[in-house]
Amino acid sequence: MYRRLYRQILFLVVVALLHGAAFAQKSKISYTRPSGTAILWQPVNVANRDLFSGPGGDEMKPDLSSITFIKRETGGHNKKYRIKDGSGRIWVAKPGTEARAETAAVRISWGLGYMSEINYLVPTLTIPGVGTFKNVRLEARPENVERLDEWKWKDNPFVGTNEFQGLKILQMFLNNNDVIDINNKILKVDGPNGPELHYVISDLGSTFGKRGNNSLPIFYRFGRRNDSPEKWSKSSFIKGVKNGKIILSTKGVKNRGLYKDITIAQGRWLYDLLTQVRDEQWHDAFRAANYSPAEVDLLTAAAKRRISELERATGERVAVQKE
Repeated sequence: MYRRLYRQILFLVVVALLHGAAFAQKSKISYTRPSGTAILWQPVNVANRDLFSGPGGDEMKPDLSSITFIKRETGGHNKKYRIKDGSGRIWVAKPGTEARAETAAVRISWGLGYMSEINYLVPTLTIPGVGTFKNVRLEARPENVERLDEWKWKDNPFVGTNEFQGLKILQMFLNNNDVIDINNKILKVDGPNGPELHYVISDLGSTFGKRGNNSLPIFYRFGRRNDSPEKWSKSSFIKGVKNGKIILSTKGVKNRGLYKDITIAQGRWLYDLLTQVRDEQWHDAFRAANYSPAEVDLLTAAAKRRISELERATGERVAVQKE
């Protein structure tokens, strides 16, 4: 019996070592960036952003007069379907527990100036030959946008900038449980001065909930929950400030050291953007995601509390004391 157990343990160790070696070899492969102007964030009039219609505005809203099923999308942990609406536009429909959270998270990110996908929440959608679903996120696939490879959190043109550091803080603000490279995408679009490469987080569904119970490898997912306004409202955001750096609450997140180098000034940069979002806009972002009136109020109040946490961590007195 002990010999069999020993063999099983040895087998698992060998598999783990081989997997680690393969990953290390893969990580050494150089990443060639496509040509074009790289954009992660751009300055916008935050207070004037329409967080109900989002980045697609009223003009891109899906035409639900007729729906045509094209195919089942592969990849990812959630069921997704490629469909065509009544106007001929192509969408990727994602029903399930991530739909509401992703719809709201995209609007908030876009509202602050970050490049984003175009999406909408449909409360009820029937896909012919597939079924009828509640709370479906529709993500646009415009003909004039070329979807390129993923971008990496540790290798991109924006490392160390205010906008990139702010984006990392924003992920913890939203309680994004899946800050991983595979959820990122580069979108190539025609800009006024030539090709533009929009660096977006293409999957923000694992947000507005509870993070895992621990930070152990493999087990960090245990206890996590997406799209839970009550859990999100009670979760921690910032632990404190040490040696001029903001200490974010990253328990239960596969953070890979991404959050260790965020300065007080960089946190203040994001705070200054967040304070420009009006209460009405917070409500609009959550209403667009089909949250109930009570949930909208709860989420808005929680967002404002988290902004207050960021204010305390980046205030002038704190900055002077920690320099």
